[in-house]
Amino acid sequence: MTNIKEIAKRAGVSPSTASRALSGRGYVSEEKKRLVLAAAEEFDYAPNLNAVSLKTGSTRRIGLVAPRFAEPVSLFTSGLVRAAEANGYTVTLFMTGSDISKETEALEALRRKQVDALVFVVFWSDLSTIAEYVKYGPIVSWQRLVHEAIPSVFMNQYDGYTLALEHLYARGYRRICNVYGDSQRLNTQSRIEAFADFCRKYDLDPHACPSFQNTDTSGDGEKLVRWWLENGRPADAFACTNDWVASGIVAEARRSGLRIPEDFAVCGFDNLDFAHLLDLTTIHYPVDEQANNAFAIIRSRIEEIELPTRPPVFRLVERLTT
Repeated sequence: MTNIKEIAKRAGVSPSTASRALSGRGYVSEEKKRLVLAAAEEFDYAPNLNAVSLKTGSTRRIGLVAPRFAEPVSLFTSGLVRAAEANGYTVTLFMTGSDISKETEALEALRRKQVDALVFVVFWSDLSTIAEYVKYGPIVSWQRLVHEAIPSVFMNQYDGYTLALEHLYARGYRRICNVYGDSQRLNTQSRIEAFADFCRKYDLDPHACPSFQNTDTSGDGEKLVRWWLENGRPADAFACTNDWVASGIVAEARRSGLRIPEDFAVCGFDNLDFAHLLDLTTIHYPVDEQANNAFAIIRSRIEEIELPTRPPVFRLVERLTT
């Protein structure tokens, strides 16, 4: 394989000049750069990235660790990839299927300098275990957590869920069925807290309508409509954990001849691409902005520079289901 010395010899320059011309780092006259690039093209030269990494101590690769490739994860991934590529980095995916051993493989890749940093979407390993690897490179979490060594770019879903509840109240709905996600997650606990505070604010009975937990698919949404029909129509609105549950509710309601929002209102969460097709009222969850913040934190630590992060904000998107 052609090496940098052969390129330099053909171009009539020193190896260090050839290296600067090919890497784009450091000054090289336009004439010498032209000669080096022409020689590199002639030899079909491609740098050995492993050798470059050993020399510079940087791979310019970021590992993204996620349990599965669901839609919110894909939005976060695309945002992170765009930010990384715009600054000369690449993103390597570690899909774990919620397997702790797969998370360990990603952590070991960081220790072995196969990646410069890791971003965890959701993790199942002990936080203390993950924190042990911070000495090998930056680790950022999208999952909500508070840790001095591992920054999180989470948004407090108390705020987003309160937006949904306040909107439903303003539209006249009082018997709100809360449809929550994973009961063990802090995001769910924040939404439960938001509903409790909402009921205290408006002097509402928090038990006027049953709530559901660990509910996050469109199939779960379809079941909720059947539950609603079989139990005397107990709710006049559904506040959903995500747009998938809301879409299931809307689809099953229409199949059952129900009218939305006349029979009950539906508010989703995330504002996924299909939400506008269903005329679904939802809460816009700015995933791409969180991804940008994750990359800014990582780049700041790798390159030892100060890059700002921008606080993202939830936004109500009102459509026809309320």
